[in-house]
Amino acid sequence: MKLSIEKIVYGGAGLARTEVDSGEAVFVPFTLPGEEVEAAVGASNGGIREAALERVITPSEDRVEPRCFHFGVCGGCQYQHASYASQLEVKRAILEETLERAKLSALPDIQTHSGEAWGYRNRIRLRVAMVDGQLRVGYLRRASTVFLPIEMCPIAAPILWRAAQAFLDAVSDFPQWGTATQEVELFTTGDEEKLQMTLFAGLQPARGFAELCAALQKELPELSGAGVQLIEGTGGGRKAQRHSAGAVWGAAGLQYRVADEIYWVGRGSFFQVNRFLISRLMELATAEEGGRLAWDLYAGVGLFSRVLARHFDEVVAVEAAKGGLDANFRGPGRRAVAATTVEFLRQAVLERDRPDLIVVDPPRAGLGTEVCGLLARVKAPKLIYVSCDPTTLGRDLRMMVDSGYKLDQVHLVDMFPQTFHQEAVAVLRR
Repeated sequence: MKLSIEKIVYGGAGLARTEVDSGEAVFVPFTLPGEEVEAAVGASNGGIREAALERVITPSEDRVEPRCFHFGVCGGCQYQHASYASQLEVKRAILEETLERAKLSALPDIQTHSGEAWGYRNRIRLRVAMVDGQLRVGYLRRASTVFLPIEMCPIAAPILWRAAQAFLDAVSDFPQWGTATQEVELFTTGDEEKLQMTLFAGLQPARGFAELCAALQKELPELSGAGVQLIEGTGGGRKAQRHSAGAVWGAAGLQYRVADEIYWVGRGSFFQVNRFLISRLMELATAEEGGRLAWDLYAGVGLFSRVLARHFDEVVAVEAAKGGLDANFRGPGRRAVAATTVEFLRQAVLERDRPDLIVVDPPRAGLGTEVCGLLARVKAPKLIYVSCDPTTLGRDLRMMVDSGYKLDQVHLVDMFPQTFHQEAVAVLRR
């Protein structure tokens, strides 16, 4: 079927219709607005069809040659066929439309912030499997659970791919570890001077881990520490996995510098992935003015808390898994709380605490009804929301606006170039 692409939707596919006016929606990946394409269209599912791109009849001026030869087969990237300037415009348009669909009227102009489009990731997690008798690393094929061995990953910091190759070389002398390892995660500092490795294994060989790491460090001097996570159970995919700690070697984490701050990031702890834009995100999330009291909810390792402490008399950082936060957030006027955000807010409402500023950085699921309701009762004069999902952001902002807040600023921070993922920072005031 010949189709005209109207726009790109969240998830990366181009939207077309089987008829110009009222036809069914058809989603065609790897296309761009304004393109005429030929696609193999699947069966209708509730008025929606998915299609496979067969050829581009009239290409967009924004179409470019992908840098990675796995693009289109690998499930990691969706936008390598688009110039970087057009990627930013697509993401801005998606964010704006998503917020408008949440019935947020009179939106402020969305300000866009970007950095290097390649080599930006400070962390990758690769699957490990035997292919034709050879141990390989890779990702999953697009829209499947089928292993895809890879030979490059240009969105990763160069040291990470070098480390993956060094791991394959080193483990050849320790075949028991090659057989046991299902995935390997590699994490580097922004300057690529230090590296951590985590092996995810279904079982742990009786010995040889220290020797494997020592051999790897000879080829990869940046390796400062490594550990094993034992996978408990095999069903349900990554998100459903439970892990227990196995063997360890070297340092338990990294000292990661962002602007003027140095953070201790334990192996496996969450940290923002874009090594070029973390400092800009930090600036947007911590604002400029100070005051008596600020709360940093979903604080992680304290990325925002440390900066807030420069400008506020007291900062309370709340994180359910507080290990990394304890290491980074100590001293007068700094309080780290081991609790979920909803637990903390329930108590704060009872105690009638009212900070000058609240920063929230929830996971992809967003804040949700109860947390938004509790924040509305606290009535902080200023609320800064850091989001990695525009849909849940729109839903939550709608609730906060209904409770009396005004949406003052919206920032798109492109933490994930070449992919459909996006980060946003919204500033609300009462």
